[in-house]
Amino acid sequence: MKIEFYGAAKSVTGSCHILKINNKNILLDCGLYQGKDEQERGNEVFNFDPKKIDYIILSHSHIDHSGRIPYLYKKGFKGEVLCTEATKELCKIMLPDSGYIQESEIEWKNRKRIRQGLETIEPLYTSKIAQLSLYLFKDYKYDEIIEVFDGFKIRFRDAGHLLGSAIIEMYIKEDYDEEIKVVYTGDLGNINKPIINDPEFINYADYLIMETTYGDRLHGNIDWSLKELVNIIKETFDKGGNVVIPSFSVGRTQEILYALNKYVETKQLNDLTVFVDSPLASEATVVYESMSEYFDEEAKKLIKIGDDPLKFKGLVFTNSPGDSAQINKIQKGAVIISASGMCEAGRVKHHLKHNLWRKECSVVFVGYQAEGTLGRAISSGNKKVKIFGEQVAVNASIYNLDGLSGHADQKGLMNWVEHLMVKPKEIYLVHGSDTAMTTFKELLDSKGYKSRIVDVAEKVYINEKIKLNDENVKYRIMKVLNSIDDIENMSKEHLMKQIEDAIKPQIKK
Repeated sequence: MKIEFYGAAKSVTGSCHILKINNKNILLDCGLYQGKDEQERGNEVFNFDPKKIDYIILSHSHIDHSGRIPYLYKKGFKGEVLCTEATKELCKIMLPDSGYIQESEIEWKNRKRIRQGLETIEPLYTSKIAQLSLYLFKDYKYDEIIEVFDGFKIRFRDAGHLLGSAIIEMYIKEDYDEEIKVVYTGDLGNINKPIINDPEFINYADYLIMETTYGDRLHGNIDWSLKELVNIIKETFDKGGNVVIPSFSVGRTQEILYALNKYVETKQLNDLTVFVDSPLASEATVVYESMSEYFDEEAKKLIKIGDDPLKFKGLVFTNSPGDSAQINKIQKGAVIISASGMCEAGRVKHHLKHNLWRKECSVVFVGYQAEGTLGRAISSGNKKVKIFGEQVAVNASIYNLDGLSGHADQKGLMNWVEHLMVKPKEIYLVHGSDTAMTTFKELLDSKGYKSRIVDVAEKVYINEKIKLNDENVKYRIMKVLNSIDDIENMSKEHLMKQIEDAIKPQIKK
C-alpha cells in the first residue's frame, strides 16, 4: 500500500491524499485551496490523473475538503464518491453554490480582461458541472461496514465537526500481508458544541492520518465564548452600532442560531434582530432541520417538546441581492451573520465595507482564518484592508471567539489520540500551519508516539510483512480485543479462536 500526500500537506486547506491499494486509486477528500494556499499552489492543476481515480472517500462537506470534486469530474473522474448521508445532502447545496461563486468571480475578472484587451478565461467549474458531479455520490450511515472492493473496507464514525462529518476507518488487506487499519481523522470537532455530538473515540489504528489545525493552541471555554457574544451584542447596540459575524454558511451559522435561540427565549437578549444573509446558509439550515436524527441529545429534547432550536423571534433569512442591500442601510441594532467565514467571497464583504470603518460597530470572528485571507488580515490587527479595490479603515471593535471554533484544540486533539488503546505505528500530520504541526508533533513525541509532518507529494509505503517477536504477538492480541464491540457477551471459545487466528502466523514461523 502506498499513501501520497497532496492538499493539506504543510497547509491548512485543499485536503487531498491518495491511497493506492490492490491496483486501485482512492482519494481521501478533494478540497479547494483557499487564501495563501490558493495563491501559492493554485486549484487548476492536479498532481495525478483524475481519470485514474477509482473512489473518493469524503470526510465532510466543507469546501476545503469537497470543493474540487466537480473540477475532478470535469477533468475525467467517473468513479464513486463515498460519504455519509448528511454530507451528501449538504454537498447538494454547497458544490453548486461553489460553482456559482467560480462563475461570478470569473465574470468579474473577464470584464476587466476585455477592457485590457486580454483573452477571457473560464471558471474552474460551473454550477451545472457541480450538479452533474453529484450523481457520483453514494451515501452511507455512520458505523456501517462498507466493503468497497476486495481487500478494502471502510466505516464512517462521527467526527463531531459538522453535520455528517466523519472519521474514516479503513481496513486494508493486500496479497499475503496481514490486514491493517488506517484511520483518517478528517476534521475533528470541538467538544460541547451546540447541536453536534462530540467526536467519537476510536479503539485502535495501525496508522493515523491526523489534522492539526489548532495543534499549537487552546480554545476558550465555549460557554464563556457564548456569554461573551451576548455581551458584545449588548455593548455594540448601546453604542449605536451593528454586529457583523463572518460565518461559514454550513455548520457555524446553525450553531450560532442555536445559541442565540436560547438567549432570546431566556430573555437575556431582548428585541433582537438577526439577519442571516446567505442563501446557502438558509438552505443549509433547512437540511439541518431535516436531519435532526444526527443532533446531540440536548437538541433532540428541544425538538421533542416542539421547540425549533434554529428559529426564534427576530430572525430574518434574506435571499435576494436586493434584500441584502437593504441591510446595509441599517445603522444600528442589527446582528448580521453572513458568508464567507474567511471573508473571501460572498455578501459579508459588503457588510464589512459598510460597518468596518465605524467605531460603534463590532466584527466577531468565530472560526479559523487562513493566512492570506481578508478575515486573517482583519483579525490580525491590520488598520486598513482592501475591499472591492477600496481601502477601508478598521475602526470597529474586532473579536476572536475561538471557543466557538468547529475544530478541536490542542488538548482535544491529544485527548482523542490518547483514547487509542494501542499506540499507532506512525502518525502522519496534515491540515495545519507549520507552527501548529511542529508544536503538536513535539507534544506527540514527548508522549512516546512516532509522528511525522508529511511534505507535499511525499509518498509513504506500508508493507505489513509478518515479523516474529513478542511485541508483535502482544500487538495482535490487543488489536483483536480492541476490535470487538461486545466482548462481554462473547463466548470464551469464540474469543480464543479469534486470538488464535490473529497469532497463528507467528506460531507457524
